[in-house]
Amino acid sequence: MILERFAVSGKVAVVTGAGRGIGAASAVGLAQAGADVVLSARTEEQLRKVAAEIEALGRRALVVPADLSDLDAVAGLADAAVAEFGRLDIVVNNVGGAMPNAFTATSGRALKNAFHFNVATAHALTQAAVPHLLETQGGVVNISSAIGRIAGRGYLAYGTAKAALAHYTRLAALDLAPKIRVNAIAAGSVATSALDIVMASDELRIAMEDGTPLGRIAAPEDIAAAVLYLASPAGSYLTGKVLEVDGGIGAPPLDMGIPDL
Repeated sequence: MILERFAVSGKVAVVTGAGRGIGAASAVGLAQAGADVVLSARTEEQLRKVAAEIEALGRRALVVPADLSDLDAVAGLADAAVAEFGRLDIVVNNVGGAMPNAFTATSGRALKNAFHFNVATAHALTQAAVPHLLETQGGVVNISSAIGRIAGRGYLAYGTAKAALAHYTRLAALDLAPKIRVNAIAAGSVATSALDIVMASDELRIAMEDGTPLGRIAAPEDIAAAVLYLASPAGSYLTGKVLEVDGGIGAPPLDMGIPDL
């Protein structure tokens, strides 16, 4: 049965940024498909709520509150998974982000921080996970962004970092083939806390919807479904690929309103 290829029964996943949004939806989605999950983010209360959802499904969850900008902390999640559950099969590098800003207001430090938070953290966890993933022939899913391939004013730091993460995916996939698969998702606009201002304004929300060919903003579960596909046997013939889950956009769906210099 084709649906059986989407099962990850008995597997163990680590999901970063798992307290809300795409990370929480991905963690719950993997649990619905049969996985036990290590959840990490900064806010323990949010993680506990996600863990309760996972445990209600009959799966196990390990909550690891941490500052995931700390490379040692994020790398430690791989060993934590094996210590708690005895194996590691799936890594979802979801933590990341950067605030939009005009070119002239984007410092070199801001660019460096965006690269650190979006790329260096993913590398730290992936590298720490490799010995365990070799044993299980597991896989890595990186959460990149459509802004890593399309241009818009205000996204210099964020877009550059996400583009780097997308190419990191291609390079790491070749380094780790054939036993470990590495793929990414280039997500479009998703109804997470990052879009709270947009979702609270009918004018901004409608403008963003109108700028998206599919006419809506994604739910976190839209991205979680793609995570499951890439992490499960259903996606076993993909590596080094960046799956565009973006509603069909070819440009940012919302103008940041940054004027000419």
